[in-house]
Amino acid sequence: MKKIFAIVALLSLSLLTTTSFAQMAIDKGTKFVNLGIGIGGAGYLGTSALGFNAAADFGVTKNITVGAQAGYRSYGSSFGYSLSAFDIGARGSYHFNELLNTPENVDLYAGLGLTYFGYTGDGFVGDASFIYVPIHIGGRYMFSDKVGGFAELGSAVSTLRLGVTFKLGQ
Repeated sequence: MKKIFAIVALLSLSLLTTTSFAQMAIDKGTKFVNLGIGIGGAGYLGTSALGFNAAADFGVTKNITVGAQAGYRSYGSSFGYSLSAFDIGARGSYHFNELLNTPENVDLYAGLGLTYFGYTGDGFVGDASFIYVPIHIGGRYMFSDKVGGFAELGSAVSTLRLGVTFKLGQ
């Protein structure tokens, strides 16, 4: 009986140690496009509206992507003024999939960028623009090899961005 237990234990241990979990490979040539809506951010007291955003990420090396992002939001307020805000810029991300041993259909990332932000308003809100360094943290969940959903938190026209993501390469 002890021999059978030892054999079963040894086989179980060998199966556990040889099983590997694949992560979503982010490498040179990986391409993602995000299209979504956003809430929060770039707002003022008494305002609410959905924003629209897009981003593209291109793998340049293992676990690192660079790309572009853009967002737009237009709304009125209960105080009688309207505002249109937009941002456009570059971004870079580090993908934590390998480090965190995530499942193959999950992509977790964080990064920063260099963005031009502008807004136009009427009433007591004037026009302004500036360049800033936005941060973002997000994740993708791939429903198939090419299509998934994404969620991002960051400093942009919209603080929370949700939408669909497309994997175009690799």
